[in-house]
Amino acid sequence: MKVALLASLFFLTALLYASVGFGGGSTYTALLVLTGANYLIIPVISLVCNILVVSGNSWRYSRAGLISWARVWPFLVLSVPMAWIGGRIHVQKTVFIGLLALALLFAGLALLFKPKTRPNASATTSLPLSTAVGAGLGLLSGIVGIGGGIFLAPVLHHIGWGKAKEIAALCSLFILVNSVSGLTGQLIKLGGVQQLELTRPYWLLVPMVLIGGYIGNHMSVKLFSENTVRKMTAILVLFVAVRLLWKFSQLALS
Repeated sequence: MKVALLASLFFLTALLYASVGFGGGSTYTALLVLTGANYLIIPVISLVCNILVVSGNSWRYSRAGLISWARVWPFLVLSVPMAWIGGRIHVQKTVFIGLLALALLFAGLALLFKPKTRPNASATTSLPLSTAVGAGLGLLSGIVGIGGGIFLAPVLHHIGWGKAKEIAALCSLFILVNSVSGLTGQLIKLGGVQQLELTRPYWLLVPMVLIGGYIGNHMSVKLFSENTVRKMTAILVLFVAVRLLWKFSQLALS
Protein backbone atom coordinates (compact mmCIF):
# COMPACT_ATOMS: atom_id res chain seq x y z
CA MET A 1 0.00 0.00 0.00
CA LYS A 2 2.86 2.36 0.85
CA VAL A 3 4.54 1.81 -2.53
CA ALA A 4 1.21 2.25 -4.35
CA LEU A 5 0.66 5.62 -2.63
CA LEU A 6 4.25 6.60 -3.33
CA ALA A 7 3.81 5.67 -7.00
CA SER A 8 0.76 7.94 -7.23
CA LEU A 9 2.71 10.82 -5.72
CA PHE A 10 5.63 10.18 -8.09
CA PHE A 11 3.21 10.25 -11.02
CA LEU A 12 1.82 13.62 -9.90
CA THR A 13 5.31 15.00 -9.28
CA ALA A 14 6.57 13.89 -12.70
CA LEU A 15 3.54 15.39 -14.43
CA LEU A 16 3.85 18.76 -12.69
CA TYR A 17 7.62 19.08 -12.99
CA ALA A 18 7.72 17.99 -16.63
CA SER A 19 5.09 20.62 -17.40
CA VAL A 20 7.47 23.36 -16.29
CA GLY A 21 10.68 21.81 -17.67
CA PHE A 22 12.11 20.09 -14.57
CA GLY A 23 12.65 16.45 -13.59
CA GLY A 24 11.31 16.32 -10.02
CA GLY A 25 14.36 14.74 -8.38
CA SER A 26 14.25 16.92 -5.27
CA THR A 27 10.65 15.97 -4.52
CA TYR A 28 11.18 12.26 -5.34
CA THR A 29 14.03 12.23 -2.83
CA ALA A 30 11.95 13.97 -0.17
CA LEU A 31 8.99 11.63 -0.64
CA LEU A 32 11.26 8.61 -0.25
CA VAL A 33 12.74 10.05 2.95
CA LEU A 34 9.29 10.73 4.40
CA THR A 35 8.09 7.19 3.63
CA GLY A 36 11.08 5.62 5.38
CA ALA A 37 13.10 4.30 2.44
CA ASN A 38 16.71 3.34 3.09
CA TYR A 39 18.52 6.65 2.62
CA LEU A 40 21.49 4.96 0.92
CA ILE A 41 19.37 3.96 -2.09
CA ILE A 42 17.18 7.09 -2.18
CA PRO A 43 19.45 9.10 -4.51
CA VAL A 44 19.69 6.16 -6.94
CA ILE A 45 15.90 5.87 -7.25
CA SER A 46 15.44 9.64 -7.54
CA LEU A 47 18.13 10.10 -10.17
CA VAL A 48 16.80 7.25 -12.32
CA CYS A 49 13.32 8.81 -12.20
CA ASN A 50 14.83 12.21 -12.94
CA ILE A 51 16.58 10.91 -16.05
CA LEU A 52 13.43 9.24 -17.36
CA VAL A 53 11.36 12.42 -17.00
CA VAL A 54 13.81 15.03 -18.23
CA SER A 55 15.14 13.10 -21.23
CA GLY A 56 11.97 13.88 -23.19
CA ASN A 57 12.21 17.59 -22.44
CA SER A 58 15.89 17.73 -23.44
CA TRP A 59 15.22 15.93 -26.73
CA ARG A 60 12.32 18.23 -27.57
CA TYR A 61 14.28 21.40 -26.74
CA SER A 62 17.25 20.18 -28.77
CA ARG A 63 15.11 19.45 -31.83
CA ALA A 64 13.54 22.88 -31.51
CA GLY A 65 17.00 24.47 -31.72
CA LEU A 66 16.77 25.99 -28.22
CA ILE A 67 20.07 24.56 -26.98
CA SER A 68 23.12 26.61 -27.97
CA TRP A 69 26.16 24.53 -27.03
CA ALA A 70 28.40 27.57 -27.25
CA ARG A 71 26.41 29.17 -24.41
CA VAL A 72 25.60 26.14 -22.24
CA TRP A 73 28.94 24.33 -22.04
CA PRO A 74 30.42 26.62 -19.33
CA PHE A 75 27.63 25.55 -16.96
CA LEU A 76 28.19 21.85 -17.73
CA VAL A 77 31.95 21.47 -17.93
CA LEU A 78 32.50 21.27 -14.15
CA SER A 79 28.99 20.32 -13.04
CA VAL A 80 29.33 16.80 -14.52
CA PRO A 81 32.52 15.76 -12.65
CA MET A 82 31.33 17.51 -9.48
CA ALA A 83 28.00 15.63 -9.60
CA TRP A 84 30.00 12.40 -9.85
CA ILE A 85 32.11 13.41 -6.85
CA GLY A 86 29.00 14.42 -4.91
CA GLY A 87 27.42 11.06 -5.66
CA ARG A 88 30.39 9.30 -4.08
CA ILE A 89 30.42 11.37 -0.89
CA HIS A 90 29.10 9.57 2.20
CA VAL A 91 27.00 11.84 4.42
CA GLN A 92 25.16 11.08 7.66
CA LYS A 93 21.41 10.63 7.44
CA THR A 94 20.71 13.77 9.49
CA VAL A 95 23.01 15.90 7.29
CA PHE A 96 21.44 14.40 4.17
CA ILE A 97 17.91 15.28 5.31
CA GLY A 98 18.98 18.76 6.43
CA LEU A 99 20.62 19.56 3.09
CA LEU A 100 17.60 18.23 1.21
CA ALA A 101 15.15 20.23 3.34
CA LEU A 102 17.05 23.48 2.75
CA ALA A 103 17.38 22.71 -0.97
CA LEU A 104 13.63 22.12 -1.25
CA LEU A 105 12.81 25.25 0.73
CA PHE A 106 14.91 27.33 -1.65
CA ALA A 107 13.44 25.56 -4.69
CA GLY A 108 9.86 26.07 -3.52
CA LEU A 109 10.37 29.77 -2.83
CA ALA A 110 12.18 30.20 -6.17
CA LEU A 111 9.23 28.63 -7.98
CA LEU A 112 6.65 30.60 -6.04
CA PHE A 113 8.35 33.95 -6.52
CA LYS A 114 9.93 33.35 -9.93
CA PRO A 115 11.38 36.62 -11.27
CA LYS A 116 10.27 37.81 -14.67
CA THR A 117 12.69 36.87 -17.41
CA ARG A 118 14.60 39.86 -18.68
CA PRO A 119 16.25 38.62 -21.87
CA ASN A 120 19.15 40.80 -22.86
CA ALA A 121 21.06 39.96 -26.00
CA SER A 122 24.10 41.80 -24.66
CA ALA A 123 23.99 40.03 -21.29
CA THR A 124 27.00 37.78 -20.85
CA THR A 125 27.95 35.52 -17.99
CA SER A 126 31.65 35.35 -17.26
CA LEU A 127 33.30 31.97 -17.73
CA PRO A 128 34.53 31.75 -14.11
CA LEU A 129 31.05 32.56 -12.76
CA SER A 130 29.30 30.08 -15.08
CA THR A 131 31.69 27.26 -14.23
CA ALA A 132 31.56 28.04 -10.50
CA VAL A 133 27.75 28.00 -10.47
CA GLY A 134 27.75 24.75 -12.44
CA ALA A 135 30.32 23.15 -10.14
CA GLY A 136 28.50 24.09 -6.94
CA LEU A 137 25.11 22.92 -8.15
CA GLY A 138 26.65 19.76 -9.60
CA LEU A 139 28.16 18.86 -6.22
CA LEU A 140 24.87 19.44 -4.39
CA SER A 141 23.04 17.46 -7.07
CA GLY A 142 25.26 14.45 -6.62
CA ILE A 143 25.07 14.44 -2.83
CA VAL A 144 21.30 14.59 -2.42
CA GLY A 145 20.21 12.94 -5.66
CA ILE A 146 18.76 15.81 -7.69
CA GLY A 147 19.54 17.42 -11.04
CA GLY A 148 20.10 21.00 -9.88
CA GLY A 149 18.14 22.70 -12.64
CA ILE A 150 15.53 23.97 -10.22
CA PHE A 151 18.27 26.06 -8.57
CA LEU A 152 19.90 27.15 -11.82
CA ALA A 153 16.66 28.49 -13.33
CA PRO A 154 16.10 31.43 -10.92
CA VAL A 155 19.73 32.49 -11.30
CA LEU A 156 19.42 32.56 -15.10
CA HIS A 157 16.11 34.43 -14.95
CA HIS A 158 17.58 37.00 -12.56
CA ILE A 159 20.55 37.83 -14.79
CA GLY A 160 18.44 37.82 -17.97
CA TRP A 161 20.51 35.03 -19.50
CA GLY A 162 17.90 34.34 -22.19
CA LYS A 163 14.25 33.82 -23.00
CA ALA A 164 12.11 31.56 -20.81
CA LYS A 165 12.28 28.62 -23.24
CA GLU A 166 16.04 28.98 -23.62
CA ILE A 167 16.46 28.88 -19.86
CA ALA A 168 14.15 25.87 -19.59
CA ALA A 169 16.20 24.12 -22.29
CA LEU A 170 19.50 24.70 -20.48
CA CYS A 171 18.00 23.59 -17.15
CA SER A 172 16.61 20.39 -18.69
CA LEU A 173 20.01 19.53 -20.15
CA PHE A 174 21.72 20.48 -16.88
CA ILE A 175 19.41 18.14 -14.96
CA LEU A 176 19.96 15.30 -17.43
CA VAL A 177 23.76 15.32 -17.48
CA ASN A 178 24.09 15.87 -13.73
CA SER A 179 21.59 13.10 -12.99
CA VAL A 180 23.53 10.63 -15.15
CA SER A 181 26.84 11.67 -13.59
CA GLY A 182 25.47 11.68 -10.04
CA LEU A 183 23.85 8.28 -10.56
CA THR A 184 27.19 6.82 -11.63
CA GLY A 185 28.80 8.10 -8.44
CA GLN A 186 25.95 6.81 -6.29
CA LEU A 187 26.16 3.32 -7.84
CA ILE A 188 29.91 3.18 -7.15
CA LYS A 189 29.25 4.25 -3.55
CA LEU A 190 26.77 1.41 -3.03
CA GLY A 191 29.60 -0.97 -3.79
CA GLY A 192 27.71 -3.97 -5.14
CA VAL A 193 24.56 -5.57 -6.49
CA GLN A 194 23.50 -6.72 -3.03
CA GLN A 195 22.65 -3.21 -1.84
CA LEU A 196 21.12 -2.37 -5.22
CA GLU A 197 18.62 -5.16 -4.56
CA LEU A 198 17.06 -2.85 -1.95
CA THR A 199 15.55 -0.84 -4.82
CA ARG A 200 13.51 -3.81 -6.09
CA PRO A 201 10.31 -3.02 -4.07
CA TYR A 202 10.17 0.39 -5.78
CA TRP A 203 9.99 -0.89 -9.38
CA LEU A 204 6.46 0.55 -9.79
CA LEU A 205 7.86 4.08 -9.56
CA VAL A 206 9.60 3.72 -12.94
CA PRO A 207 6.50 3.26 -15.15
CA MET A 208 4.60 5.85 -13.12
CA VAL A 209 7.15 8.62 -13.71
CA LEU A 210 7.43 7.60 -17.36
CA ILE A 211 3.68 8.03 -17.81
CA GLY A 212 3.51 11.20 -15.70
CA GLY A 213 6.51 12.73 -17.46
CA TYR A 214 5.12 11.87 -20.89
CA ILE A 215 1.80 13.52 -20.10
CA GLY A 216 3.54 16.54 -18.58
CA ASN A 217 5.86 16.88 -21.59
CA HIS A 218 2.95 16.86 -24.02
CA MET A 219 0.43 18.71 -21.91
CA SER A 220 2.19 22.03 -22.54
CA VAL A 221 0.07 23.35 -19.68
CA LYS A 222 -3.08 23.23 -21.83
CA LEU A 223 -5.26 22.40 -18.84
CA PHE A 224 -3.73 25.13 -16.68
CA SER A 225 -1.60 28.15 -17.40
CA GLU A 226 2.15 27.79 -16.91
CA ASN A 227 1.90 30.18 -13.97
CA THR A 228 -0.77 28.03 -12.28
CA VAL A 229 1.22 24.82 -12.72
CA ARG A 230 4.35 26.51 -11.37
CA LYS A 231 2.50 27.67 -8.26
CA MET A 232 0.95 24.23 -7.74
CA THR A 233 4.42 22.72 -7.96
CA ALA A 234 5.80 25.32 -5.54
CA ILE A 235 3.11 24.52 -2.96
CA LEU A 236 3.88 20.80 -3.24
CA VAL A 237 7.63 21.43 -2.83
CA LEU A 238 7.17 23.76 0.16
CA PHE A 239 4.80 21.32 1.89
CA VAL A 240 7.38 18.54 1.56
CA ALA A 241 10.17 20.90 2.67
CA VAL A 242 8.32 21.75 5.88
CA ARG A 243 7.75 18.05 6.58
CA LEU A 244 11.44 17.38 6.05
CA LEU A 245 12.50 20.26 8.29
CA TRP A 246 10.30 18.83 11.04
CA LYS A 247 11.88 15.39 10.56
CA PHE A 248 15.34 16.94 10.59
CA SER A 249 14.63 18.80 13.84
CA GLN A 250 13.48 15.56 15.47
CA LEU A 251 16.62 13.70 14.38
CA ALA A 252 18.91 16.57 15.41
CA LEU A 253 17.38 16.77 18.90
CA SER A 254 17.24 13.02 19.52
